[in-house]
Amino acid sequence: MTERQLPRWSELQPLLRPKPIRLDPTRRRLEDALTIADLRTVARRRTPRSVFDYTDGAAEAEISLRRARRLFRDLELRPSILQDVSEVDTTTDMLGKPAAVPFSFAPTGFTRMMHHEGERAVVRVAERRGIPYALSTMGTTSIEDVAAAAPDARKWFQLYVWKDRAAGEDLMARARASGFEALQLTVDVPVAGARLRDTRNGFSIPPALSVKTVLDAGTHPAWWLNLLTTRPLEFASLQSWGGTVADLLDKLFDPTMTIADLEWLRASWDGPLVIKGIQTVEDARRVVDAGADAIVLSNHGGRQLDRAPVPLRLLPDVKDAVGDRAEVWLDTGILSGADVVAALALGADATMVGRAYLYGLMAGGERGVDRAAEILTREVRRTMALLGVRSVGELGPRHVRLP
Repeated sequence: MTERQLPRWSELQPLLRPKPIRLDPTRRRLEDALTIADLRTVARRRTPRSVFDYTDGAAEAEISLRRARRLFRDLELRPSILQDVSEVDTTTDMLGKPAAVPFSFAPTGFTRMMHHEGERAVVRVAERRGIPYALSTMGTTSIEDVAAAAPDARKWFQLYVWKDRAAGEDLMARARASGFEALQLTVDVPVAGARLRDTRNGFSIPPALSVKTVLDAGTHPAWWLNLLTTRPLEFASLQSWGGTVADLLDKLFDPTMTIADLEWLRASWDGPLVIKGIQTVEDARRVVDAGADAIVLSNHGGRQLDRAPVPLRLLPDVKDAVGDRAEVWLDTGILSGADVVAALALGADATMVGRAYLYGLMAGGERGVDRAAEILTREVRRTMALLGVRSVGELGPRHVRLP
C-alpha cells in the first residue's frame, strides 16, 4: 500500500515558478515562434492578404515551389556518431570573404510593402550578424539609404537589365560609389511569370484603395497605419509606379539580353559578378566561361517558370561541371537550417534565403528578421552537430541522400 503525506511548502516552492509576463506583444509573438513556419503563421495574421500572398506565392499552379520544398522534406540526413562536436563553426567564404553563416539574405522586391521598416531593417540585421545582404533593383529603399543604414554590412546590388541600358549603368555606378562589393545579375526574368495570387488579389504597387482593401484594412489596422504615416512607398531605382508587378517587369526589363551582353556589364562593373537564375548544367558552364565569379542555382523561388528544374536536384551535376572555377550557391525552397546544411552537403558553397526572413519582417519588423536569422543559425549549428561535423568544410555527399 502506498504511503502518502501532505507536501511541505519548501517542497512545493521550487515547482511554483510562474512564467514571466511579457507585456510587449511583438516580443511575445517572436519568442513563441520556434521555426520559420511559426513566423509564417504570425506573418499571415499580421499582414494584408494581398501582401502576404505576394511574398508567399509562386507562379501559375506553384508546382515548382512545392517540388523544391518536397525534395528538402523527403531527403535523408545521415549522421556520423561519436565525433567531437563541442565546437561547431558555421562560417564559410562567399566571394573570397568570410560570412558568419552559410547563407545570405537574397534580394527581394517591394520590401517596405511587407513592413514599413523594409530594407533598412534587413540590412541592419545583416550587419549585426555578419550575413551578406543583396539589395534588389526593385527594392523600396534607395541604394544610398541602405548603405547609410548599415555602413559595415557586406552589401551586394542585384541588377535586372533594363531596356534603358543607361539607367542600368547609373545604378551600378551608384552601387559602387555607396560601397556595394558585388553585383548580382538576375537572368531568369526575360518576362514576368504568371503570379496568379497577385492577379486574383488585385495586387498593385502602391496598394489601390478598393472595396476589398478597405475591408482588409479593418483587420490589419497597424499595417495600414504604418503605410499611410511613414515615407511614401518609393523604389530604389525608379520614382513611381501605379500598376501591377507583372506590368512593371514587362515594361522595364530587356527580353533581348544574351550572354554576349555580359561584356557590356563587365565594362561598367569591375567587382565580383554573381549570376542568379541558373537552371541547367549547360547554362552554368556558359556563364562561368563568360567570367562569373559565382552562380546561383535558382528558379526564382518558383515565381517565374512553373515546372522548372528543382535547384537542389540540379546541384551535384552543376558542381561537377563547374568545379572550382566559380562558387555555386543555391536558393528556392529553403525554410530551415537543415535545408541549408543539406544543400552544403550536396556541394553548394553557400545558400540564399528570401521568404524566410520576409516572414520574420512581416511578423515583427527588424526584430522579426533577427528572429528568423537566429532560428536559421541555431538550426544550422544543431544539424551540423547532430551530423557529427564541426565545420562547413566537413560536410559532403555522405551526409545526405536524395530520394
